[in-house]
Amino acid sequence: MWHVSVRPLLLVSGLTVGDYILWNWSLNSSHDVLALVSGLTLPPLGVALVWLLVLSAMRLLARHTRLPGRRGTAAALLGAGRGSAAAEPARGEAHAPAAGAPATGGRSSGKLAA
Repeated sequence: MWHVSVRPLLLVSGLTVGDYILWNWSLNSSHDVLALVSGLTLPPLGVALVWLLVLSAMRLLARHTRLPGRRGTAAALLGAGRGSAAAEPARGEAHAPAAGAPATGGRSSGKLAA
């Protein structure tokens, strides 16, 4: 299971709240330039905060709605994409020559086919 850090969410939420407090204070104290700068940075921080909140909620929902029997191992997931296991020979089994192919007796001529 993947562990996702909550640090970005905490950092962005702290920056957003701090920027909102600074913007409110600068508007009430007639600090026009500071109000303009903090007001311009507030919407992107708000969008980033909402995005991270939605992403965290989706991850939390996905973690708690996953069926316990549906988890697969990496080997099972990789093997499922290649077809059935019956089509592949087991380790140590020799491959049978194709029908109509000349029998070489297990020896190679050393020549490469073009």
